[in-house]
Amino acid sequence: FQVLVEDPITTCLSPSVYDMICKLGFEVRERCDINSIVTQSGEVCWQTITDCVLYTESAQGLDYWESVRLLGPVCEAVHLHLLSLTRGQFEIRYAPWLQWTSFPELFPEVFDALESRQSPAISLGLMKLTSCLERTLGDVFLLIGKECPFLLRDLLASEELAQVFGQSVVDVLKVFIGSPCGLNLRNVLWHGFASPQEVPPKYCSMMILLTAGLGQLLKTYLQQAKLTLTHRPFITLTNLEDLIVFPDVSHEVLSVLEEVMKKSTFILKIMLPYWEVALIKFKSQRFADCAVLLLTQLETGLRKVFATVNKCPKRLLTAESTALYTTFDEILAKHLSDGKINQLPLFLGEPAMEFLWDFLNHQEGPRIRDRLSHGEINLPGFPKEITDQLLAFSFVLLLRFVDEDLLSVFKIHCHSAMKGRKQIIVT
Repeated sequence: FQVLVEDPITTCLSPSVYDMICKLGFEVRERCDINSIVTQSGEVCWQTITDCVLYTESAQGLDYWESVRLLGPVCEAVHLHLLSLTRGQFEIRYAPWLQWTSFPELFPEVFDALESRQSPAISLGLMKLTSCLERTLGDVFLLIGKECPFLLRDLLASEELAQVFGQSVVDVLKVFIGSPCGLNLRNVLWHGFASPQEVPPKYCSMMILLTAGLGQLLKTYLQQAKLTLTHRPFITLTNLEDLIVFPDVSHEVLSVLEEVMKKSTFILKIMLPYWEVALIKFKSQRFADCAVLLLTQLETGLRKVFATVNKCPKRLLTAESTALYTTFDEILAKHLSDGKINQLPLFLGEPAMEFLWDFLNHQEGPRIRDRLSHGEINLPGFPKEITDQLLAFSFVLLLRFVDEDLLSVFKIHCHSAMKGRKQIIVT
């Protein structure tokens, strides 16, 4: 089962995506005056931001490349501005403008992440922020529209949001989170492509400010239209006992897992910090945070196995905007896009596939990745049972990709603690 050799992989971003996210927004060196972006009272000057968004000559579409370049100094100024504030100052200035979201308590937490020395905290903050924003934008859509689009890309392309916020403002969002041609921060993170050091913190700062600015525009719209924004209720996950395969993760298993993580070739070295933070979150009972990190990294690891067993190494990288990403949907499918049999299900075995299918895809199941990434679940109330199952499954999966000699040592340590109700993975 040792199909994955030690990886020399330094990035999962294809060259143009890497340049877009990691380099382009740093090319323009001019300083941008923060007072032209946001006032002392925290009011966002949208025109300074929208002026940086350029359009192609035909005016049919956005010039994403040039827009990201020009927005770079704006994001930098916003980032330095937020770093200069204490949490108290941030809350006084911006908290009122973030109340329109489905989860306003999230934003001080994301603000704290900006100062964190842990780069995974920025990625995690951005993932939670984008899912919260998507959910809330859906609520705004429903002020006017009937059927809320499932995909953020389609939501941002809707006339309804343009009517509320103005097209130029929605176009700013498209540059950051709404198109594979732009920074595409939501998808690149939620599908596990970006390593911690590849996510510029200034984009996280900018997303906080943009969300506050949207709140200001929405307030004006609601007053003029004499409407009230109502949030759809969060989804409650039920019948969880039907999904339980493994016993709860014990302290012994956690300590063995910490060692296994360092040795398993399932984990790309560049992604190891995410796994480390996932365990920290689990220990501190932040079960949603742990689940978010595990889900994205299971997708990364399984994509690596998928690319290996199907002999298509290029599928490991983010696709260009012209092609599909390799996501859980493709990874778990019976057939490849060219009609050939996908070797991954055969390699993993039926019990492991059944576990993944039950948790991620089954219409009657919790579909936790979808629900978390689209902001449908209340994060503080996220069930420990689900995180326990994900962590235990991850552990067993990691053991599949450990050197034979080490495997016997690890097995002795955790055999009694990890007897699942089903034989998930035979090693």
